[in-house]
Amino acid sequence: MLTLNEALVVLVRSLIGFFTLFVFARLLGKQEISQLSFFDYVLGITIGSIAGSLSVDLSSRAWPHWVGLFTWTVTVFALQLITFRSKKVNKYLVGEPTILIKNGQVMEDSMHKLRYTIADLLKQLRSKDVFDISRVDFAILETNGQLSVLLKPEYQCTTPGDINITPPASGVSTELIYSGVVVESNLAAASLDRLWLDTQLKLQGINNPSEVFVATFNPASGSLYVDKFID
Repeated sequence: MLTLNEALVVLVRSLIGFFTLFVFARLLGKQEISQLSFFDYVLGITIGSIAGSLSVDLSSRAWPHWVGLFTWTVTVFALQLITFRSKKVNKYLVGEPTILIKNGQVMEDSMHKLRYTIADLLKQLRSKDVFDISRVDFAILETNGQLSVLLKPEYQCTTPGDINITPPASGVSTELIYSGVVVESNLAAASLDRLWLDTQLKLQGINNPSEVFVATFNPASGSLYVDKFID
């Protein structure tokens, strides 16, 4: 049973842990919630566990827990900065989206690598109000475990199929520039080159890819979307 002094110590340490965690959470921003990957989930549990130990573990001094909490938070913050600037690091730490359905065909090999069953796929399709897999054109499993679904043109909103109109083919945009760096592999996969990209950027008043935060290309429409660092 806690004595009065022990209760006061727990109270003070809990307040310290709460405000420390609050400050660190504000420092890390909203990415931990809005894009909760498995890696982020484990980090969140670990930081919360350290904060809990700081509050109630009276068998040890408070400062080692605080140092641990500070170390984990700084590490997460550093990783966020690195993944923000580097697509390769982001790929290895966070992962990358995986196409599970492409042009209406289920990608069995991709599902096998992820240990993702057809039951899992159908369940997430139903959560997107899709009860017929034959209506799906593309399905992409995001790094946070959510499924993004693009229906075939005839089943999209306003139902062009109802008025016997065949809409143009849809496509998935690919990143050509990521945080100021040209993604050469994606550029080559889209059968494009640097000359084409530089020309398109200059048409929008951009002299160097380093000015671009993100640029995506849609192969179906042939359109280039560009967002600069300076808004």
